[in-house]
Amino acid sequence: MPHKQVTILVPNYKTPEITKICLRLLRKHTNPNLADVVVIDNNSQDESLDYLRQLDWIKLIERESIQGETGVQAHSRALDLALKEVKTPFVVSIHTDTFIRRDDWLETLLGQFDNPAIAGIGSWKLEHKSRPRQIGISFEQSWKFVLNKLFGYKRYNPNRLNYDARYLRSHCAMYRMDVINKLGTNFSDGDTTAGKEMHFKMCAAQYEMKFLSSSFLGQYLMHLNHATSVLNPHLRRSGQINHKEYKKIMKQLDAIDAHRILSDDSLDK
Repeated sequence: MPHKQVTILVPNYKTPEITKICLRLLRKHTNPNLADVVVIDNNSQDESLDYLRQLDWIKLIERESIQGETGVQAHSRALDLALKEVKTPFVVSIHTDTFIRRDDWLETLLGQFDNPAIAGIGSWKLEHKSRPRQIGISFEQSWKFVLNKLFGYKRYNPNRLNYDARYLRSHCAMYRMDVINKLGTNFSDGDTTAGKEMHFKMCAAQYEMKFLSSSFLGQYLMHLNHATSVLNPHLRRSGQINHKEYKKIMKQLDAIDAHRILSDDSLDK
């Protein structure tokens, strides 16, 4: 049997149906001879954990929460806990709202490491925006910049269009383990969004971080942005349902025939 090349890390927290869809599609579209799958449960104490305990094709790590930690910290620390278990040359992080679409997704990602200087590959955002929408965002940011300068407009984000501030996001990012080990870096470095500080440490060490376009990567997987908080409003600070986002996510779930996936228990085998 060939040596496995990748370990796939999937943090989980209180998203029973989304977790089930994610793992069933991952199982369906991933060559088991190529990858191990490690799921880290962040003390969910719900039916998603019951489901994970039934799966014999994953390695399940049950992580205890730390008092006072934020959701961002819990996510990053869960990835770090699993990172200690990785024995393969590559590691990839995904979210439970990342849905695999094609059988060749992993081989395609591995094929991006065509240069030894490349330490990581992935994307900043995994949502395709039309050209008119991109122009609209640029126009909007320009006005916010002016308002910020004149009136101290608080909702201006100077990094939204700053490509140098972007980093590989953990909804789908693959890294070389030898670089991670060499630099002694982790997903939770800097106590910020998962992988952000790790990305810039790799850049500082003169490694290349390869961004894949949303249109390209979107052929292989889908990311339901904000699905965890939208479908579980009790996890939001406001506790309110974002109806616009909810409608968008339900439309995306319909597009992949989520009901059929949830009803097909054979996909767990």
